[in-house]
Order: sequence, then C-alpha cells, then structure tokens
Amino acid sequence: MIDVIVVGGGPTGLLLAAELRLHDVRVVVLEKLAAPTGESRGQGLHARSVEVMDQRGLLDRFLAVSEKFQVGGLFGGIATAWPDGLDTAHPFGVATPQPVTERILEERAVELGAEIRRGCEVVALSQSDDEDEGGAGVTVGLADGTRLRSRYLVGCDGGRSTVRKLLGVGFPGEPATVETLLGEMEVTEDPEKIAAVVGEVRRTQLRFGVSPAVNGVCRVVVPADGVSEDRTAPPVLEDFKQRLRAVAGTDFGVHSPRWMSRFGDATRQAERYRVGRALLVGDAAHIHPPTGGQGLNLGVQDAFNLGWKLAAAVRGWAPDGLLDSYHTERHPVGAAVLANTRAQITLLGTDPGATALRELFTKLMGFDEVNRYMTGMITALDVRYDFGEGHALLGRRMPDVELGDGRRLYSLTHEGRGLLLDRTGRLSAAGWADRVDHVADTGEGGVGGYRDLPAVLLRPDGHVAWAGEDPHELRDRLLRWFGAPLG
Repeated sequence: MIDVIVVGGGPTGLLLAAELRLHDVRVVVLEKLAAPTGESRGQGLHARSVEVMDQRGLLDRFLAVSEKFQVGGLFGGIATAWPDGLDTAHPFGVATPQPVTERILEERAVELGAEIRRGCEVVALSQSDDEDEGGAGVTVGLADGTRLRSRYLVGCDGGRSTVRKLLGVGFPGEPATVETLLGEMEVTEDPEKIAAVVGEVRRTQLRFGVSPAVNGVCRVVVPADGVSEDRTAPPVLEDFKQRLRAVAGTDFGVHSPRWMSRFGDATRQAERYRVGRALLVGDAAHIHPPTGGQGLNLGVQDAFNLGWKLAAAVRGWAPDGLLDSYHTERHPVGAAVLANTRAQITLLGTDPGATALRELFTKLMGFDEVNRYMTGMITALDVRYDFGEGHALLGRRMPDVELGDGRRLYSLTHEGRGLLLDRTGRLSAAGWADRVDHVADTGEGGVGGYRDLPAVLLRPDGHVAWAGEDPHELRDRLLRWFGAPLG
C-alpha cells in the first residue's frame, strides 16, 4: 500500500512529498494536468520560506536562478524600506517565477524517491478500516477508473479543491467583490512610454501594472470590469485590451499572450484541516487575495509544518495529538493571512475613504515599530505557535545562527530530524536517537549566541520546542513532540 497520496503537484504538494521522503515514507503525487501550465502566479519566496529552503539545503538552487529582493510595498503597496535588524540571517526574499519554483521542488522530490504521476484526476474518495484492503486507509478513484489506496491522503489541489469537496469540509468566508486580470504577453509600445503611463495610473490605481519586458514578455495586471459569473472561464486577449484602454487610456499593443487568468478577492478557509486520514494543505485549506505575495509562501509553510508530523504517524512514533496539531497551529496562521489581505484590499481601493486610509497607513509605516510589525507579518517571520509558557523563543522558529565550531545551524537540519543543541554537557536524547540529533554547541555565551540559552530542542520544522537545562523538562518535551523512546 502507498503510505501517502498527495493530490496536487504545485509547490505545496511537491515540498510535502520531499519532506515525507526524508523519512522514507512512500509517497505518490497525483497531478491532474498532463504538463505544467507555465503560469506564474507566485513570484517568489518571502524571508521565512527562504529559511525553509535553507533548512533543507535548497537555497543555493534558488539563488542560482533568482534575484534577492529587499523592497518596500509588501503591505498594501505602501513603499517603505525594510527595517534593519530583522531576527533572521535571511533578511531578504527571492524573486523566483512559480514554474521555476515547481521545477526545483519537483527535482528534489524525485531525487528523494517520490513518484509523480501526471494526468491523474481524482474524482472519488473514501476512508475505511477495511482489513481486506490492508487496514485503515483512504481509497481514491481516478477519472480513468483506476483505484488507489493509501494510509493517508493530503489535498494540495488548490482553491477549488476536489479533495475538500469530497470530504464535505465547509469553506466559509466572503465572496469576491472585485476581480483582476493577470497574464503574460508581448507589447508593441515603447518601454519608456509604458513606464510613464504605469507610473501615472498607479498614483491612484494600485491594482494596475505592466512589468518591464523579460525576453520580450510583460506581466500585465489590470482591474476587471466586474466579477465574472463564470470564474472558471479564462479571459481572452480582448478583455485585456478593453480594460487597459479603460484604465490606462491605451492597450500598449498587447499581443501574443503566453497565458491569461483572473483572480478575485474572495477569502475563505476550511473549517477543518483534517478529516480522519485525509488532510488539506495550501490553497485547498484557504484562499485569499494575492496582496503581499503570501499565498505560495503560506502553502509551502503549511507543508513544512505537516510533513514531519505525517511521517511520524506513518512510521508509528507520533505521540497522541501530533497530527491534530497541524490544524491547531496552522489554522490561526491562515486566518491571520486572510485578515491582513482583506485589510490590504481596502487600502488598494480608489474611493475617497480608501485613499485617506492609505495616506494614514503610509505615515504609520514611517514608524520603525509599525514597519517591523508589518514586515514580520507578511514575511511570516513573526509566526509563533502556542507551546505554553517558557523562554521567549518557545514556539518561534529558530533563526540560522553560527555555532561554536563555526557551523551554521541550518546546515544541521537538512535531514528533517529534531535537534538538541546543548552547551551543558549534561543532557541526553539517546532514547530518541532515531528521530533527534544531539549536538554540543561549545560557543561562547549560550546556544548560537543566545546568552540565556544553555540548551534548545528544535522540532524538524525549526520551531523551538523547549529551551533550558532541566533534563526532566527536556524529557517531557521529547515525549510530547517525538513520542516514546526506543526500548
């Protein structure tokens, strides 16, 4: 039997597959499309996702084909420089077109042994404890009549998720009130004229843009006339021309589109991220406007949270409640992103109230504390899970730090295991050696330079599960997050 079926071969599903393979979980990715579309809705990785890629040794692959960015405008299009001294060794994002991100993650998943099956559309799903079929599991039916069975199933199949619908999970929220056309196409207009027109239009309409041409192709974003009755129907080139003329006074001579799509500002979130042995990740669990560029990043970080937990369930060492903690931890994070994108859509409005509000926020963003708060929110550097009371780092992700022997922390996390960093010389994780690495950090002044931190236990996703020096407290946390010891 397959251990895990992942439905959906986008960045979220591919990263999840790679995470599962780090723990020798047999995973099959089912992707409905026979080939990648080439569409690039996601344009890059924010700082926390950059950390995620570095934690798994993938950052160099992204930097080889991407440009770093550290620009303002992350919140509501308000152009403010990033604050200095962010709590990360990676105070930047990387501009990577989504097809490139998918290629890198697919290569990694396949290298690790994941199986990618394209042209496989899931149309049916059921869960059972049928011993005749090998015990508890999930059975999926494909459009070609094939049936597959796995121990677990994860829906990473987008905002119109078939998995979510088959599970009967509610998807409450707010419908779209505005819609935007997005596509890549060639233009005949002079680049200087385009830049001048775009600069003038964006003084009042921030949902508009024509990016500089790359290999002769521009990225065009323009408000639609209204919300389409058929949201599944892609726009045509004439739609872009009409809206460009209406908003900018010219269609820039757009022609030869590579792809065209539409998106709205609907915000919806799944009521549950887990139903038995099936789970929802990424856009299958939440949809929201793309303001702030958070969508792809939120899905990748969902997968990073779930991967090791689901692997623990498959491998048999997951403590009670570990798999449920995926919903407990990530549902509030998703809700917070929905809330901030709603606020940003309001700021992007063109009515007098929105204009006044944007002027006020522009002034507020000039305060360092406000800018720091907004940047941490959009980049997900400020995410902290509720692990109870304790050290200030408890529940937060540990930034990449230099250890006493000169190694970097993230160089020790490539295998997706837990990590005990210890300066006391008195602690042990011997009973969990198959799941947790124990590393002595001989640096001055505490673990990684944190002077009040004699030892720290990290989960495989890099979040701090415990900090201190009491061996009894450490054992409790090892039991909570890594299950019963060997023997």
